[in-house]
Amino acid sequence: MTDLTLALEKVDFLPPTRVTDDTSVLTLKNLVFEPLLKWQDGFARPGLFSGWSHAEGGRLWQFTLREGATFHDGKPCTADDVLAFIDGILQAVDTFGMKWSYARYLAEATIRAVSPGVVEVRNPRPFADILDIFSEFYICRLDGAGRAILGTGRYRVAEFSAGESAVLEKVAAGSGPARIVARACKSAEARLALLKTGEVDAALNLERVEQRLDFSERFQWGRAVNTLSVMYYLNCSEGLFRDPAARLAVNHAVDTVRLADEIFHGLAVASSTIVSPHHLGARRAGLAPIPYDPDKARRLIDGVASAGPIRLRTPTFMPERAPEVSRYVADALTAVGLTVEIETEHDRPEYARQIGRKEMGDMAIFDSSPHSTFRILDDKISSRTRAVWWQGYDDAETEALIAAANAAVEDEAREAAYARCLTRLHDNPPWLYLVHPVDVFAARPGIGGLAIDAKGTLTIA
Repeated sequence: MTDLTLALEKVDFLPPTRVTDDTSVLTLKNLVFEPLLKWQDGFARPGLFSGWSHAEGGRLWQFTLREGATFHDGKPCTADDVLAFIDGILQAVDTFGMKWSYARYLAEATIRAVSPGVVEVRNPRPFADILDIFSEFYICRLDGAGRAILGTGRYRVAEFSAGESAVLEKVAAGSGPARIVARACKSAEARLALLKTGEVDAALNLERVEQRLDFSERFQWGRAVNTLSVMYYLNCSEGLFRDPAARLAVNHAVDTVRLADEIFHGLAVASSTIVSPHHLGARRAGLAPIPYDPDKARRLIDGVASAGPIRLRTPTFMPERAPEVSRYVADALTAVGLTVEIETEHDRPEYARQIGRKEMGDMAIFDSSPHSTFRILDDKISSRTRAVWWQGYDDAETEALIAAANAAVEDEAREAAYARCLTRLHDNPPWLYLVHPVDVFAARPGIGGLAIDAKGTLTIA
């Protein structure tokens, strides 16, 4: 196969200081750039770093760059390039104007170039979670026009029109098409139509079509449960949800299996804890979703003093179908005896800032996107760090389990420690757990090597 044409929701190469979970952007990034480490079901695998080692009980880590790693303009990739890239992220802010959490994670770490091919990270405490952090960093440089398109991956950017299209060319001999053309098409219905008319070879994010998908045998299909969690933050600082019984009650009150079928047209799976089945610790924990049991929900709520109507807050998008989900959840809570008032925020960036300022009402729908169990616990659950997304959850047992997980170094020990954290958060939930979406792509028959991973990224063998 010489050419492959893709229909993506977005075609963009973001500034080097911008980290994203946008599946379209990640698909392009994975072709053109390399992550420092690849992430696979919670564990680190070689990426731009071909190997790593640790010493001093996990306080000292050394990472070796892949031999021969070269940017697409011919410049060798060195440890200094990696350090400059990391420093840019640590100094930057996200799309909501908030400083990236990475600056906090690495606040006490010393990162230096031991040699042109080796990066060293030293931390005062064991720091195996550096593996998670490095899996989110895709090293790139700006070209002469100031575009962040120079990577070390197997495809180089030959043409790029931001927001419209990109043409990628294979750098060296090997598997995969010689040329990939990416076309931006915001509407999922329109992307599917382009596939049906033969104008593209494959279309991504088809789970976002308005109606239930017809998985026609005309095409080959790929699906994967995404690492993203659609959930509601519960205000654990004040009001009804300070009480663990009330938090457990609302988890019993919502039929998440039916929600996945009716609102997400079957393209979602019910959640059981703060992370997806792909996260570190989830497989070991082996948790089932909290069962739908409205009678138990009523009994639990009857034992908790209510201070008035529940303020349920929602944006109009991010997560997908947020208003529909919020109406569904409000009806479910009403059915077990709660009074619910829905408040809609139309400015999505402001909504995120409000949640960061703890202006969340009693419950607020959100999407939790990091594929790192460490990051979700540190950013959103821990009462020790009390980071930007923490909403007042304070449980001594959970905090002790997080501390133990943070101190674990070897893969086996980390997996077991995080499994214990996830189990405790299933039993004493800080959130209303809902679903993990299923991402979908379709392609014309006969194209080999296409697959989709747990981050919604199209992979091309």
